[in-house]
Parts: sequence; C-alpha cells; structure tokens
Amino acid sequence: MKALVLEDDDLFSELLETVVAGLRPGMRVTVASRLSEAFRYVDDDDFDLIIADWNLPDGSGLELVRRVRSANATMPVVIVSARADRDSVLKAAHYGINGYITKPLDVRVLHQRLTELLSDTPARLPAISSYLADALENITQLPSDLDAAEILDLYRRQDELSASQLAERWRDQPALTLRLLDVANSTSFRRTGEPLDTVRDAISSIGVTMALNQALALSLDVSRNIQHLPLRARADTFYEQAITVATSAQTLALRLKKQPMLFQQAGLLSRLGEMALVKVLDEYVALGGEVEEAAFEALFREWSAPFGNRLKIHWHLPLGLRELIGAVHSLGSDCTREDRLLMRAASTSACVPLVRKPYRALRNLDRIWFYWM
Repeated sequence: MKALVLEDDDLFSELLETVVAGLRPGMRVTVASRLSEAFRYVDDDDFDLIIADWNLPDGSGLELVRRVRSANATMPVVIVSARADRDSVLKAAHYGINGYITKPLDVRVLHQRLTELLSDTPARLPAISSYLADALENITQLPSDLDAAEILDLYRRQDELSASQLAERWRDQPALTLRLLDVANSTSFRRTGEPLDTVRDAISSIGVTMALNQALALSLDVSRNIQHLPLRARADTFYEQAITVATSAQTLALRLKKQPMLFQQAGLLSRLGEMALVKVLDEYVALGGEVEEAAFEALFREWSAPFGNRLKIHWHLPLGLRELIGAVHSLGSDCTREDRLLMRAASTSACVPLVRKPYRALRNLDRIWFYWM
C-alpha cells in the first residue's frame, strides 16, 4: 500500500510520515514538499492514500485534490490545515475530500481517523523479491516495543523533562534512536550544515514535544511487534547482539576516555539492516504472503546489507556514525583509526553465546592496536 504526504514543514512532514508508515503492514510513504513535486508523483504512480497540507509555497493542496479526483473518485484524500473555521472545512469538502485534520496535530486522533479510512482498502501483494525491492526504496521502521501508555504519561510531565532525561530513558530503543536522529538531522543539516550525532542533541534540536510525538507515533505502529514466530526469534537475536555491542562499546569508550554515547548508539544500530529486513518480511507474511523458513538465510545474506546501507542514508545518519556502525561488521586491513578499532573490538562480544566477559573486548582492542600501530 502506498501513501503520498504533501507538507512543506519539515518537522510536521516527518511526523506525518511516521504516523502513516505505521498504519498498516507494508505501508510505503512518499513525501513531497511542493505542489509541483506532488503532481509528478501522482502522474507517475498509483497511491492508496493522499494527505495534503492546504497552504504550500507554490499553491494549494486543494489543487492536488482536484487533479486526483478527476481520475479517481474513491481514493482516500485528507486535507491538513491550521484553518479550523466552518467555511474552510466546507470549501475543502466541496473538492471531495474524505477527511479534514486541523493543526496542531493530535497523533492519536490522526492515527485513529486514518486507520478507519483505510479499513476497507485491500492491500496489493507482489512477489517477495519485488516487495523487498520496493521496501528498499521507501521508509522502513524498525520493530519497537514502545508503550503508548508510557509515552502518554511522559506527555503529561513534558514540562519537567529534559533532552538528557529522555535520551537516557530511550537509550536501548534502536527504532526511536534512528527516527529521532533522522528528524533532527533532516532539519538541522539544512540550517547549519552540521550533523547531530547523539539522541540527546537530536531531542534538544527538535524539542521534547516533537520527540514525544515521534515516540507516540512509533508506539502506535500496528506492525511494530513481530508476529511470525521464526522471525520474532531472529529479531530477538539481532536485538540482543545490538545491545551487547552497544554495552561493550560504551564500556570501552569510557575506559579510553572517549565520548561514550556515540559509540553506544553505533552499537545499538549495528543490526540496522537485519532488523529492518525482519520487519519487512513480517509485514509480507501478515499481508498473506508466504516465505519458507528455509529461505531466511539466503534472504538475510542478500538483503540485510542493502537495507542497512539504504537506511543509514534515508534516515540522515551522520557519516561518522555510519562509519562506526560499518566497523562492527568489517574493517579494512589497513585501518588504524582508534574509533573504528574500538567498534570492531566491541563487536566480538556479540559472538559470545552465553557467558559475557566484560574485558575480553578491551584485551582484543589492545592487541589490535599493538598490531596496527
């Protein structure tokens, strides 16, 4: 299922993207910031849902509604606007919209209304190879165990919360770590040209309220928890590996007097491609597709790296963080950079099946440094 979001406000479009991507397994989201851009998308592709802002730099979202309705009378179309007066709502309704959402946005209300709107829309299911290739080009969220009730409780206390407190609370959440870095960097980089490396800095940049909105949107993702048991077992393994690498990297960084948070986050995202592929395969099965368990190994060998590389770029991860994540998986024979050697040493602890020895990675790192330096 494909959705088009037309919104020129960066932070707001990122939030809409997160909400819409979690509405249904396999949802693919395309984002446009200009009316002319949206026109090209609807001319070149078929969508199952369109959400458009009323006021845009180059026109009105109602013009997109007019074009869509000239060819498709039934596709769900929703207008988002700061205008809440009766005349504006009636004017938009005249264009044949299916919903009208006012700003500021209530994530729960939006999620509920869009879910109801799509309840009778059948999903189209291609072959697994086509499905994975399509998913590779679109937004993919990682599995998450965020509790909506806990996020709502944080909403009520948001005036008391700092970026540091939220960063510490969410330190073991790969999906949310990735999303917050993406949202912050997509706007910060355009303004200053400088990337943000840590979740704390990301939350400081976008604000506590927007961070909570993103967390709530992820917690409402209907496919965030893996339902297919063999895939869930793999997801658990990948998550444990990521946590192990993150903990080891943080310990090493502290002992070597380096900034620990960046290394911890690199470890946390070190199974990015595998976790994304688990999510996409689970979506495919949930939609009625069939994937033999015997084919899992080949699929993970073929698709994990492409998904990981794609998401590092798609989610605006800074180059330095990408390099640290990559060092977990491979290291060139001529590499002498301490940060990468640290991550490579930390990754060895993820291979210990039962007993974790906290200083083994440090001893390995010492040997690596002695050999290369």
